[in-house]
Amino acid sequence: MQSRTRLRALWPFIPYIAMSLIHVASNAMHGALTTPTKALLMPLLALPVVLAGKSLAPRAAVTLLLAALFFSWLGDEAGLFFPFAPELPLMLGFFGLAHIAYIALFLRHLRVRRVPLWTVVFVLWWLLMIMVLGPHTGSLLTAVGAYGVVLAGTAVTSARCGSMIAWGGAFFLSSDTILAFRLFLPDAMPDWTSPAVMVTYTIGQGLIVAGALRALRHDGDAAGIRLPAADGTREAIV
Repeated sequence: MQSRTRLRALWPFIPYIAMSLIHVASNAMHGALTTPTKALLMPLLALPVVLAGKSLAPRAAVTLLLAALFFSWLGDEAGLFFPFAPELPLMLGFFGLAHIAYIALFLRHLRVRRVPLWTVVFVLWWLLMIMVLGPHTGSLLTAVGAYGVVLAGTAVTSARCGSMIAWGGAFFLSSDTILAFRLFLPDAMPDWTSPAVMVTYTIGQGLIVAGALRALRHDGDAAGIRLPAADGTREAIV
């Protein structure tokens, strides 16, 4: 019964998984499919959310999840959608909005525990990134620092959720860390780090969405583990 439930939950992700594999392979080979496949990633990841439809609650959580994917899509394609504007500041802005939507989703609807003590590593991560990359960011120092705060915030708040979402937050942070070094210290980064950015990104986003759907389904307790919520007033699904 559980295996059937898991397979039913997995199949809507198959187009996203397939497109992610094609995109990463094309990225690694500098292929012509890199740009069009990237543009399809977030719409395909939104597909399982849309198909789940009425089985998800509350609606406010679904709205936040779709908003995070929408702003991630705009961040992915900032250069394509807004060729008249500087790409990097737009990318930081759109992904910043995506992270704010994720933070609100995690805190309001998906938390199952208090903030683990080990998440202090994300504060140390931010300080280290500013120390190492700050001198190379020029006029973008404030924007990069602010983006690092919301990125670390996503990682910290994801750790309050089920393990699938927590791993998703960690992979997302890993992706942006590699990307930051590629942007501001390009000479120090080998070619394989370009597909590495997208491997960690697609895994991170996929795990967050899969974990959120598991927690938000009306019948989610049939496929998950019941844990006391942080406020002790209800039970949540990991």
